[in-house]
Amino acid sequence: MEYTKQIYTRMLLGILAASFGAILIRFASEASPLAIAAWRLTIASVILVPIAWMRKERTLTPKTVLWCLASGVALALHFILWTTSLSYTSVASSVLFVTTHPLFVGLASLLLLKERLSSQLLIGVSIAVLGGVLIGFGDIQLAGTALRGDVLAIGGGLMVAIYFVIGRHVRQTVSATEYVAVTYGTAAALVLIICAITRTPVIGFSGSTVGFLVLLGLVPQLLGHSIFNWALKHLPATHVSIMILGEPVGSGILALLFFSEIPQGLNLIGAALILVGIYLSLRTKERTHVH
Repeated sequence: MEYTKQIYTRMLLGILAASFGAILIRFASEASPLAIAAWRLTIASVILVPIAWMRKERTLTPKTVLWCLASGVALALHFILWTTSLSYTSVASSVLFVTTHPLFVGLASLLLLKERLSSQLLIGVSIAVLGGVLIGFGDIQLAGTALRGDVLAIGGGLMVAIYFVIGRHVRQTVSATEYVAVTYGTAAALVLIICAITRTPVIGFSGSTVGFLVLLGLVPQLLGHSIFNWALKHLPATHVSIMILGEPVGSGILALLFFSEIPQGLNLIGAALILVGIYLSLRTKERTHVH
């Protein structure tokens, strides 16, 4: 029981760290979505790769390296799609549409990882995702650009689902440090290559923008995402995925504080449903989810 509390306490810290992602991206809007993704992933990789090398855990095999590379590609596509969506829709809607990933993760966990999903967990996931749909519904009604952003965010959700499912599989035998080092490094390299091909500037920004980009790599990525990947060894991917739905609630609160984006009626109802869904999911009667 005490160990379970430690896992969820760390996850809570990860969610808080990740909630700053959308906020820092808004502050760093001088940079393009591709440049933002490149900075975020590169900063985390530059710190993690030397640490993984010095620790000499050597838990990787040729097969798991390939899985890590695939996970890195999915992570890169996730950030490209999600950061781009923020140019077209609100912080709350973007984060909430990208968090459709529990649906994709749940299906993949059942079919590929053979992890049984209780009815209570499925109900919790459904309620939480419904909350996300309600918050994004206002944008769909308002303008075509918001709809474009929501679609991009859903694509980002699919990519992050692939990233989590692969992580759940690989983390059973590979240490968290080595897994995130290879995954983040692959994602960073891919985004940087795309930046070079598209001639997207990644330098020349103001000092404040660079500061926000560095914070983006340190807080949401290095701290937030790394905690999620650590948890994938101890919790099924669906449980990690549903808990991360707390991120849009945190981002919405931060958006109110920093950008005065006041939640409307549907937004509040959606946020409440997300919290109810998370609560129901964590009360599932499954007893095999903590290793």
